[in-house]
Amino acid sequence: MVGMSEEVQITKQTGRLDKVAAQLFPDYSRSQLQRLIVAGDLLVNDQQVVAKYQVRTGDRLKLTPPPIQHLSLEPENIPLDIVYEDADLLVVNKPQGMVVHPAPGHPNHTLVNALLYHCPLSTINGTYRPGIVHRIDKDTSGLLMVAKNDLAHQALAKQLKAKKNLREYTALVHGRMPNDQGTIVAPLGRSRRDRKKQAVVADGRPAITHYRVIKRYQYFTLIKCVLETGRTHQIRVHLRYLGFPLAGDPLYGPTKTLKGHGQFLHAGKLGFEHPRTHQEMIFEAPLPEIFQKTLEKLDKNENFK
Repeated sequence: MVGMSEEVQITKQTGRLDKVAAQLFPDYSRSQLQRLIVAGDLLVNDQQVVAKYQVRTGDRLKLTPPPIQHLSLEPENIPLDIVYEDADLLVVNKPQGMVVHPAPGHPNHTLVNALLYHCPLSTINGTYRPGIVHRIDKDTSGLLMVAKNDLAHQALAKQLKAKKNLREYTALVHGRMPNDQGTIVAPLGRSRRDRKKQAVVADGRPAITHYRVIKRYQYFTLIKCVLETGRTHQIRVHLRYLGFPLAGDPLYGPTKTLKGHGQFLHAGKLGFEHPRTHQEMIFEAPLPEIFQKTLEKLDKNENFK
């Protein structure tokens, strides 16, 4: 079923249709709007035009959303690296390259698909995110806590909101950080230039990242980051904002970077209070092989200087 159409009359906006439409229809990225233009789902004065059409005062834009893509959430027999498990929750070490839950573009082969095959999950987060209390990016590796029932989910989510969890990451960044430790306090929100990205924006949501230097190399620095808040892409954006983008980051890092499977960012330490026993629990996961080998190579280069 096709969604309801939206119509907008141009009063003062000018420029390319895809750029103007991205301002008027904020729920869509520019690339999505370009596809809608090609498909004839975004019309100007009831006529199909090209993305570079120059919008003029008086033009009428009509957007008709395409049919909703229904995702089928099926259990999949995908191996899991389970660090801890009991009747209420489990802690899993997610590999790089695995998406946490289904979404358009990633309908299956996700962590949730694998978890559903393994055990029952909480239902609080809806159909496509059962059990998921918090997330990490597709190309970030490391520890996630997963709720098996709603009691555990509510308790763990409450801890996150109260900032009582420990979430420590190991990160390799470009450049030599001058300070041994520091705190980045910078609000985050969707980038006004690229809707796929997050950015530091004045009216964004509060975001705080603590960091400390572990080792400096000639052109890189190995650090630990602790999240006080958990915004989308927080560490990646904060480190870029500081001038030390993550090595390997395809979205926020430089083009010339270290080869890997995405950003060199690993959620290696996770702590929380057990929702039923109230016991303090802390788990650690070793660096993935590609991360470890990269550090060994950097160490070797340093020793030969």
